[in-house]
Amino acid sequence: METLTATSVPEIFISCKKEAHYSRELVLPQPALVRVISGEVRVAGADKRYNFYAGDTILFPRNQLGRMSKLPLDGKPCIAISIVFRPEILRQYYTANPISLQADKNPGLITFDDHPLLESLFNSLTPYFKLADALPADLAAFKIEEAIRIVRAIDKNADHLLGQLDEPGKIDLVDFMERNYMFNLSAAKFGYLTGRSLTTFKRDFKKAFNNTPEKWLTKKRLELAHYLIFEQKRKPSEVYFDIGFENLSHFSFAFKKQFGYNPTANPAS
Repeated sequence: METLTATSVPEIFISCKKEAHYSRELVLPQPALVRVISGEVRVAGADKRYNFYAGDTILFPRNQLGRMSKLPLDGKPCIAISIVFRPEILRQYYTANPISLQADKNPGLITFDDHPLLESLFNSLTPYFKLADALPADLAAFKIEEAIRIVRAIDKNADHLLGQLDEPGKIDLVDFMERNYMFNLSAAKFGYLTGRSLTTFKRDFKKAFNNTPEKWLTKKRLELAHYLIFEQKRKPSEVYFDIGFENLSHFSFAFKKQFGYNPTANPAS
Protein backbone atom coordinates (compact mmCIF):
# COMPACT_ATOMS: atom_id res chain seq x y z
CA MET A 1 0.00 0.00 0.00
CA GLU A 2 1.35 3.44 -0.82
CA THR A 3 2.23 5.79 1.97
CA LEU A 4 -0.30 8.56 2.53
CA THR A 5 1.11 11.97 1.80
CA ALA A 6 -0.29 15.44 1.18
CA THR A 7 0.38 15.01 -2.54
CA SER A 8 -1.17 11.56 -2.97
CA VAL A 9 -4.81 10.58 -3.01
CA PRO A 10 -5.37 9.00 0.42
CA GLU A 11 -7.43 5.92 1.08
CA ILE A 12 -9.14 7.59 4.05
CA PHE A 13 -9.91 11.30 4.06
CA ILE A 14 -12.37 13.93 5.23
CA SER A 15 -13.82 16.65 3.00
CA CYS A 16 -15.38 19.92 4.11
CA LYS A 17 -17.33 22.15 1.72
CA LYS A 18 -18.47 25.45 3.25
CA GLU A 19 -20.01 26.60 -0.04
CA ALA A 20 -22.21 24.67 -2.45
CA HIS A 21 -20.00 22.44 -4.59
CA TYR A 22 -21.26 20.88 -7.83
CA SER A 23 -19.21 18.16 -9.46
CA ARG A 24 -18.89 17.40 -13.09
CA GLU A 25 -19.51 13.84 -14.17
CA LEU A 26 -18.35 11.38 -11.56
CA VAL A 27 -17.00 7.94 -12.43
CA LEU A 28 -15.22 6.48 -9.43
CA PRO A 29 -12.22 4.33 -10.43
CA GLN A 30 -12.66 2.29 -7.25
CA PRO A 31 -15.43 1.69 -4.70
CA ALA A 32 -15.79 4.11 -1.79
CA LEU A 33 -17.62 4.12 1.54
CA VAL A 34 -18.87 7.61 2.42
CA ARG A 35 -20.30 8.82 5.72
CA VAL A 36 -22.08 12.18 5.77
CA ILE A 37 -21.24 14.05 8.99
CA SER A 38 -23.13 17.27 8.23
CA GLY A 39 -24.69 19.08 5.30
CA GLU A 40 -26.26 17.38 2.30
CA VAL A 41 -24.85 15.18 -0.47
CA ARG A 42 -26.88 14.81 -3.67
CA VAL A 43 -26.15 12.14 -6.24
CA ALA A 44 -27.83 12.19 -9.66
CA GLY A 45 -27.63 9.05 -11.75
CA ALA A 46 -29.21 8.24 -15.09
CA ASP A 47 -32.33 6.73 -13.56
CA LYS A 48 -32.48 7.96 -9.97
CA ARG A 49 -31.55 10.83 -7.68
CA TYR A 50 -30.46 10.49 -4.07
CA ASN A 51 -30.27 12.92 -1.17
CA PHE A 52 -28.08 12.04 1.80
CA TYR A 53 -27.83 13.79 5.16
CA ALA A 54 -25.92 13.63 8.44
CA GLY A 55 -25.64 10.04 9.63
CA ASP A 56 -26.17 8.46 6.20
CA THR A 57 -23.57 5.98 4.97
CA ILE A 58 -23.26 4.99 1.30
CA LEU A 59 -21.15 2.40 -0.50
CA PHE A 60 -20.47 3.63 -4.04
CA PRO A 61 -19.45 1.15 -6.76
CA ARG A 62 -16.65 1.73 -9.20
CA ASN A 63 -17.51 2.92 -12.71
CA GLN A 64 -21.00 4.13 -11.79
CA LEU A 65 -21.81 7.23 -13.77
CA GLY A 66 -23.41 10.21 -12.03
CA ARG A 67 -23.03 13.71 -10.63
CA MET A 68 -22.44 14.61 -7.01
CA SER A 69 -23.30 17.87 -5.24
CA LYS A 70 -22.15 18.79 -1.74
CA LEU A 71 -24.26 21.45 -0.04
CA PRO A 72 -24.20 23.16 3.36
CA LEU A 73 -27.34 22.69 5.43
CA ASP A 74 -28.75 24.35 8.57
CA GLY A 75 -25.74 26.63 8.79
CA LYS A 76 -23.28 23.72 8.76
CA PRO A 77 -20.79 22.87 6.00
CA CYS A 78 -20.99 19.63 4.08
CA ILE A 79 -18.54 17.31 5.83
CA ALA A 80 -18.04 13.70 4.77
CA ILE A 81 -15.57 10.93 5.58
CA SER A 82 -14.55 8.70 2.67
CA ILE A 83 -12.84 5.31 2.66
CA VAL A 84 -11.54 4.34 -0.78
CA PHE A 85 -11.03 0.66 -1.59
CA ARG A 86 -8.14 0.34 -3.99
CA PRO A 87 -8.18 -2.66 -6.37
CA GLU A 88 -4.98 -4.15 -4.94
CA ILE A 89 -6.44 -4.07 -1.42
CA LEU A 90 -9.69 -5.70 -2.53
CA ARG A 91 -7.84 -8.30 -4.60
CA GLN A 92 -5.65 -9.17 -1.62
CA TYR A 93 -8.67 -9.43 0.66
CA TYR A 94 -10.78 -11.59 -1.67
CA THR A 95 -7.83 -13.83 -2.49
CA ALA A 96 -7.68 -14.63 1.22
CA ASN A 97 -11.48 -14.74 1.47
CA PRO A 98 -12.78 -16.28 -1.80
CA ILE A 99 -16.39 -15.67 -2.82
CA SER A 100 -18.68 -16.73 -5.65
CA LEU A 101 -20.18 -13.86 -7.62
CA GLN A 102 -23.20 -13.87 -9.91
CA ALA A 103 -22.15 -12.33 -13.22
CA ASP A 104 -25.43 -10.45 -13.62
CA LYS A 105 -25.64 -9.22 -10.02
CA ASN A 106 -25.26 -5.43 -9.88
CA PRO A 107 -26.53 -3.86 -6.64
CA GLY A 108 -25.65 -0.29 -7.68
CA LEU A 109 -24.89 1.95 -4.74
CA ILE A 110 -25.76 0.54 -1.32
CA THR A 111 -27.17 2.66 1.48
CA PHE A 112 -26.95 1.59 5.12
CA ASP A 113 -29.32 2.18 7.97
CA ASP A 114 -27.90 3.22 11.33
CA HIS A 115 -25.74 0.42 12.65
CA PRO A 116 -23.47 0.17 15.73
CA LEU A 117 -20.59 -1.25 13.65
CA LEU A 118 -20.62 1.70 11.25
CA GLU A 119 -20.97 4.13 14.15
CA SER A 120 -17.94 2.58 15.82
CA LEU A 121 -15.87 2.62 12.60
CA PHE A 122 -16.37 6.30 11.79
CA ASN A 123 -16.16 7.45 15.42
CA SER A 124 -12.78 5.74 15.62
CA LEU A 125 -11.54 7.60 12.52
CA THR A 126 -12.57 11.12 13.54
CA PRO A 127 -9.69 11.80 15.98
CA TYR A 128 -7.07 10.95 13.34
CA PHE A 129 -8.10 13.89 11.18
CA LYS A 130 -6.71 16.20 13.87
CA LEU A 131 -3.21 14.88 13.22
CA ALA A 132 -0.76 17.21 11.49
CA ASP A 133 0.49 14.26 9.43
CA ALA A 134 -1.52 11.86 7.32
CA LEU A 135 -2.91 8.68 8.77
CA PRO A 136 -0.03 6.14 8.90
CA ALA A 137 -0.24 3.63 6.05
CA ASP A 138 -0.30 0.53 8.28
CA LEU A 139 -3.13 1.99 10.36
CA ALA A 140 -5.02 3.00 7.21
CA ALA A 141 -4.71 -0.58 5.91
CA PHE A 142 -6.12 -1.92 9.18
CA LYS A 143 -9.08 0.45 9.06
CA ILE A 144 -9.80 -0.32 5.41
CA GLU A 145 -9.95 -4.05 6.11
CA GLU A 146 -12.18 -3.32 9.10
CA ALA A 147 -14.49 -1.34 6.81
CA ILE A 148 -14.64 -4.24 4.32
CA ARG A 149 -15.54 -6.70 7.05
CA ILE A 150 -18.20 -4.40 8.47
CA VAL A 151 -20.06 -3.71 5.24
CA ARG A 152 -19.95 -7.41 4.36
CA ALA A 153 -21.42 -8.26 7.75
CA ILE A 154 -24.22 -5.71 7.37
CA ASP A 155 -25.21 -6.28 3.74
CA LYS A 156 -24.57 -9.46 1.75
CA ASN A 157 -24.73 -7.46 -1.50
CA ALA A 158 -21.49 -5.71 -0.56
CA ASP A 159 -19.49 -8.64 -1.96
CA HIS A 160 -21.02 -8.12 -5.40
CA LEU A 161 -19.97 -4.48 -5.29
CA LEU A 162 -16.52 -4.81 -3.72
CA GLY A 163 -15.53 -8.15 -5.22
CA GLN A 164 -16.15 -7.23 -8.86
CA LEU A 165 -12.61 -6.36 -9.95
CA ASP A 166 -12.80 -7.02 -13.69
CA GLU A 167 -12.87 -4.25 -16.26
CA PRO A 168 -16.32 -3.43 -17.70
CA GLY A 169 -17.58 -6.09 -20.09
CA LYS A 170 -19.21 -5.36 -23.42
CA ILE A 171 -22.80 -4.26 -22.84
CA ASP A 172 -25.76 -3.11 -24.92
CA LEU A 173 -24.56 0.14 -26.48
CA VAL A 174 -27.98 1.53 -27.42
CA ASP A 175 -29.47 0.98 -23.97
CA PHE A 176 -26.48 2.54 -22.21
CA MET A 177 -26.34 5.61 -24.45
CA GLU A 178 -30.10 6.23 -24.29
CA ARG A 179 -29.89 6.26 -20.48
CA ASN A 180 -26.66 8.24 -20.12
CA TYR A 181 -26.39 10.69 -23.03
CA MET A 182 -26.79 13.70 -20.73
CA PHE A 183 -23.45 13.02 -19.05
CA ASN A 184 -20.57 14.99 -20.49
CA LEU A 185 -18.01 12.27 -21.15
CA SER A 186 -15.49 11.78 -23.91
CA ALA A 187 -16.12 9.11 -26.53
CA ALA A 188 -13.20 7.17 -25.05
CA LYS A 189 -14.85 7.13 -21.62
CA PHE A 190 -18.22 6.10 -23.06
CA GLY A 191 -16.35 3.35 -24.86
CA TYR A 192 -14.66 2.16 -21.67
CA LEU A 193 -17.92 2.06 -19.72
CA THR A 194 -19.56 -0.01 -22.46
CA GLY A 195 -16.61 -2.41 -22.65
CA ARG A 196 -15.16 -1.14 -25.92
CA SER A 197 -12.01 0.46 -27.25
CA LEU A 198 -12.49 3.92 -28.77
CA THR A 199 -12.26 2.50 -32.29
CA THR A 200 -14.80 -0.24 -31.57
CA PHE A 201 -17.10 2.19 -29.80
CA LYS A 202 -17.19 4.55 -32.77
CA ARG A 203 -17.73 1.67 -35.19
CA ASP A 204 -20.53 0.14 -33.12
CA PHE A 205 -22.07 3.56 -32.54
CA LYS A 206 -22.20 4.32 -36.26
CA LYS A 207 -23.83 0.96 -36.89
CA ALA A 208 -26.40 1.43 -34.10
CA PHE A 209 -27.32 5.09 -34.61
CA ASN A 210 -26.16 5.88 -38.17
CA ASN A 211 -24.42 8.96 -36.78
CA THR A 212 -21.25 10.04 -35.01
CA PRO A 213 -21.27 10.11 -31.19
CA GLU A 214 -20.68 13.87 -31.17
CA LYS A 215 -23.61 14.76 -33.45
CA TRP A 216 -25.98 12.28 -31.83
CA LEU A 217 -25.14 13.43 -28.29
CA THR A 218 -25.60 17.10 -29.17
CA LYS A 219 -28.99 16.44 -30.79
CA LYS A 220 -30.25 14.31 -27.87
CA ARG A 221 -29.11 16.85 -25.27
CA LEU A 222 -30.71 19.76 -27.08
CA GLU A 223 -33.99 17.88 -27.48
CA LEU A 224 -34.00 17.23 -23.75
CA ALA A 225 -33.18 20.88 -23.08
CA HIS A 226 -36.07 22.00 -25.27
CA TYR A 227 -38.46 19.81 -23.29
CA LEU A 228 -37.15 21.00 -19.92
CA ILE A 229 -37.32 24.69 -20.88
CA PHE A 230 -40.59 24.89 -22.81
CA GLU A 231 -42.57 22.06 -21.21
CA GLN A 232 -41.29 22.07 -17.64
CA LYS A 233 -40.63 25.84 -17.64
CA ARG A 234 -37.07 25.59 -16.37
CA LYS A 235 -34.55 28.35 -17.02
CA PRO A 236 -31.73 27.79 -19.52
CA SER A 237 -29.24 28.64 -16.77
CA GLU A 238 -30.67 25.74 -14.74
CA VAL A 239 -30.65 23.29 -17.62
CA TYR A 240 -27.40 23.50 -19.58
CA PHE A 241 -25.20 21.93 -16.89
CA ASP A 242 -27.58 19.03 -16.24
CA ILE A 243 -27.69 18.00 -19.90
CA GLY A 244 -23.93 17.92 -20.43
CA PHE A 245 -22.92 21.36 -21.77
CA GLU A 246 -19.79 23.07 -20.48
CA ASN A 247 -21.17 26.62 -20.36
CA LEU A 248 -24.31 28.63 -21.01
CA SER A 249 -23.03 30.53 -24.06
CA HIS A 250 -22.06 27.35 -25.91
CA PHE A 251 -25.42 25.82 -25.03
CA SER A 252 -27.35 28.89 -26.27
CA PHE A 253 -25.40 28.93 -29.54
CA ALA A 254 -26.03 25.21 -30.18
CA PHE A 255 -29.70 25.52 -29.19
CA LYS A 256 -30.34 28.36 -31.66
CA LYS A 257 -28.46 26.53 -34.39
CA GLN A 258 -30.68 23.45 -34.00
CA PHE A 259 -34.08 25.07 -33.37
CA GLY A 260 -33.75 28.48 -35.02
CA TYR A 261 -34.50 30.51 -31.88
CA ASN A 262 -32.87 31.22 -28.54
CA PRO A 263 -33.67 29.08 -25.46
CA THR A 264 -35.15 32.23 -23.88
CA ALA A 265 -37.54 32.83 -26.81
CA ASN A 266 -41.22 31.91 -27.12
CA PRO A 267 -41.36 29.48 -30.07
CA ALA A 268 -45.14 29.88 -30.35
CA SER A 269 -44.98 33.59 -31.05
